[in-house]
Amino acid sequence: MTSVALYDTTLRDGTQKEGLDLSVADKLHLAERLEQIGMTFVEGGFPGSNPKDARFFAEARERAFAAALTAFGSTARPGVPAADDLQLRSLVEAGTGVVTIFGKTAKSHVERVLRTAPEENLDRITESVAFLVGKGKRVIYDAEHFFDGYFEDRDYALACLAAAAEGGAEVLVLCDTNGGRMPWEIEEGVRAALEHGEVGVHLHDDGGCAVASSLQAVRAGATHVQGTLLGWGERCGNADLVAIAANLELKMDLPVLAEGGLAGLRDLARFAAELAGLRVPSGHPYVGRSAFAHKGGVHVSAIRRFPRAYEHVDPRAVGNRTRVVVSELSGRSNILAKAEELGLDAEGSEREVLELIKRREANGYAYEAAEASVALMLERRKEDHQPSFEVIDHHVSAGRRGDADGYAEATVKVTIEGETRHTAGEGCGPVAALDAALRKALLPARPELKDVRLSDYKVRIVDTHDGTDATTRVLIECARGTRRWRTVGASRNVVAASLEALVDGYEFGLRFTSSPGAGTQPLSPRRGLVDSPELPRQKRCRAQGADAAKRSKK
Repeated sequence: MTSVALYDTTLRDGTQKEGLDLSVADKLHLAERLEQIGMTFVEGGFPGSNPKDARFFAEARERAFAAALTAFGSTARPGVPAADDLQLRSLVEAGTGVVTIFGKTAKSHVERVLRTAPEENLDRITESVAFLVGKGKRVIYDAEHFFDGYFEDRDYALACLAAAAEGGAEVLVLCDTNGGRMPWEIEEGVRAALEHGEVGVHLHDDGGCAVASSLQAVRAGATHVQGTLLGWGERCGNADLVAIAANLELKMDLPVLAEGGLAGLRDLARFAAELAGLRVPSGHPYVGRSAFAHKGGVHVSAIRRFPRAYEHVDPRAVGNRTRVVVSELSGRSNILAKAEELGLDAEGSEREVLELIKRREANGYAYEAAEASVALMLERRKEDHQPSFEVIDHHVSAGRRGDADGYAEATVKVTIEGETRHTAGEGCGPVAALDAALRKALLPARPELKDVRLSDYKVRIVDTHDGTDATTRVLIECARGTRRWRTVGASRNVVAASLEALVDGYEFGLRFTSSPGAGTQPLSPRRGLVDSPELPRQKRCRAQGADAAKRSKK
């Protein structure tokens, strides 16, 4: 089978995803990463449509990725000579070596949307492509709504491809613009189009088949596949290039990325999501956090003996890793595997820890996303374990002064290094005040805690039928430098649950994060919710506990 070129349109089609927006700087950074990983083509946008894209192309011309960059537009408008069409001229001025233009392919769209004669549309296609080729551009032609048009009027859809080929198009890209065609329909269309030249596909995912259909298109003879990172796009999205690239290389033995590029897929996906202010879905194929996560005890026991028993590929091939999830569904193997993952010795306590986890999860705890709390359970069962500190007592009061926002005051009594300290703190809510008092007690003896920050705080009501008397689960994420870890607490009292998770968070930070290891992860640049004594009180309140204060009034 011949080689396949990947064409990334995240910077244009991907940004049509609802709620997604990229600045010019974001697009420049992402384009660079896409070219580095080995995308053959990186579509930058529609230079004639908005000032942002025009500025992007102006700044991209001198970048190292410029050779892979393509500009996107459409055929000339009906009745307008190609040489006089302003958007075609903007494509020339964008300065890219490759240009992609789309044209109508379904006869019904030509007549009802474009409102021109079918023959005129064919002329527009040929003339537009020829104009760009005459300006020294390599032209990729996107046949919009090709598959709908093919099954509506086969001869006319193929005539549109012939018109583009006559003008000099290098690749004829068949688009399933509405995203509803099935893989066998895609295969039929591709085979029919091959007589007119090199064929590619651009598929949307409204029927949930875009990745499968793209792979089927390659099997049918397509040598060019368009898509977006993580399947971003309008409505249900586009074909996901992450899954497509991994499947082509690992399942079909077709190298499509640069050397080492496949192992960078996970990092690329996270980088793109971070730029967009989004998260990679945990269950996303190949690159999601849960893509190689194992929860069932039988599964974990099997992969400890034979990793491929429940993993279809080696996670390292795409830059991911095997994870073991600990929960009430776990077996002894989960605890042993988690201890190994965290660099700990279970010392025969795995059964005891497992039973404790099961009892606690029955009472509202959840340890799947609280690996630091699991690590501390194992650590606390060592015969020589000594806690870094202990909270002996705490008290919190909350109120309101005049028309100002609510406030809270807290006191804690802490034993650390053989000394008992009684400190007070305040904040806009009970959790913020409690945290301020706790830090005041700990920092003189353990100044390294100054670098530990609260980076996330989540509250979940477990038993909603109990109303305000329900058990509350608190999940806290702490960070130190580029590392982060999560802890959990549960109680009918949200302040007590928060204190439990907070104490675990600081204990783990003191015990495990002063040196590499311990299963922590990089903290993404946008997520640094800072908790530092040097911050003004009002800013700290907003960062730590405004939401927690409201929830805590129950």
